[in-house]
Amino acid sequence: MLAAERGAARNTLAAYRADLEDAAGHAARRAGEAPQAMSAETLRRYVSGLTDAGLSPRTAARRLSALRQFHRFLAREGVRPDDPTEALDSPGREALLPRPLAEAEVEALIAAASRLPQRRAPLAVAVCEMLYCSGLRASELVSLPAAALRADTPLVVVRGKGGKDRLVPISHRARAAALEAGKALSGGEDSRWLLPSRGASGHLTRQTLNNLLKEAALEAGIEPDRVSPHVLRHSFASHLLGRGADLRSLQVLLGHADIATTQIYTKVLEERLRALVEAHHPLARAREGSSLPGTLPPGV
Repeated sequence: MLAAERGAARNTLAAYRADLEDAAGHAARRAGEAPQAMSAETLRRYVSGLTDAGLSPRTAARRLSALRQFHRFLAREGVRPDDPTEALDSPGREALLPRPLAEAEVEALIAAASRLPQRRAPLAVAVCEMLYCSGLRASELVSLPAAALRADTPLVVVRGKGGKDRLVPISHRARAAALEAGKALSGGEDSRWLLPSRGASGHLTRQTLNNLLKEAALEAGIEPDRVSPHVLRHSFASHLLGRGADLRSLQVLLGHADIATTQIYTKVLEERLRALVEAHHPLARAREGSSLPGTLPPGV
């Protein structure tokens, strides 16, 4: 169902398979139950045991989500009459806030990419420009076809999660960098991909993307662990929101199916505004016991 109806990506399918196989193994060992016949008590013990086993709340929540979707599917298809996950409590977890680079850091990263060894510099610049100007996922960037960047339109059709297409604007600077890098990679030969490679996939890999960004980060004097394709996507979204973009537009640009996913960026903005007030507002900076402008001293 996930593959045929929802068009889930290969990595998503692998993650669901691993999560469900782990739960099924627990049910077989502890209760002798088949995967499609797991009881609510077995599932409750399994979920509570995830935290005891040292798994993070985020991982536990993901496994519970897989179990819920699996049992909803079983109930919908008539395989079993009930959904035993309805009574399960979700493991509490804090929303992980994106940690974007500062705008000056992104500019420094792109400048550093241009200083890498000659054969890697054009590709490194193209990767930085494309990820930051568009908010593309790494998988979306490497799988762009050669014909994606058309001269007659600034928009690119991107196939995202679930096989859904969306239009993403690409800046002139990023477009020029990507075309230059693609031409260098192809050696003048026709290629199906915008960023071709001699590997089995025929296009650049996500590992190569990561390596290029780490090299550029080192050259820029930025901690490499702070830079990744996902961080540049977060930076794209956070900087747009900070400059006045609305959430609905941001949702479309990022390809989020649910606006709730996009709303996490409002927390980033809230944190930034709070820090701004605490750093610069006279009342926030006033020390305890000191007299504030326009107020009377204590006891008067």
